[in-house]
Amino acid sequence: MQSSDEEVIRHTRHWVSDVIVAMNICPFAKRELARDSIRVAVSRVKKLALALEELMKEIQWLDEHPATETTLLVFPTLFKDFEHYLDFVELADSLLVDQGYEGTYQLASFHPDYCFAEADPDDASNYTNRSPYPMVHLLREASLTQAIEYYGDTQQIPENNIAKMNQIGAAEAQRRLAACFDNLP
Repeated sequence: MQSSDEEVIRHTRHWVSDVIVAMNICPFAKRELARDSIRVAVSRVKKLALALEELMKEIQWLDEHPATETTLLVFPTLFKDFEHYLDFVELADSLLVDQGYEGTYQLASFHPDYCFAEADPDDASNYTNRSPYPMVHLLREASLTQAIEYYGDTQQIPENNIAKMNQIGAAEAQRRLAACFDNLP
């Protein structure tokens, strides 16, 4: 049975709070979660070209709503295949450049089957970018720059995250990701 948009949003928010923030995967997420400035948008399109259109619509939405810091654009019915998803991310990055948004927005990628190029699919490290659904994270570059200036050396974040995932192991990381689908009120 397919999840409703409300359920997809709830699962995604659960992942942000109970995985990303709780494990400090992104040190900037806690503040935005507390400020309720993270938008979760669900797209039910079934074609890559339409997904790119949805991406541009979401960028326009962010342009018009500066109080919203960031958007997670979730595709619960598209990009089941991780390689197909990576093709989308590459095209999306190119589209941002083509549309004049380079330096304004940046994409981060998350997928249930995320696998780093040199990693084994079962490596715990992959869980730093595994999410309940395929999604892209639209980040405002100006805010990201401010956060980096405040936080300091961000080069260690990916290494620290991989170390955290290796410490808890793939089975525990999978359990935490699966817990995002628990039926919460």
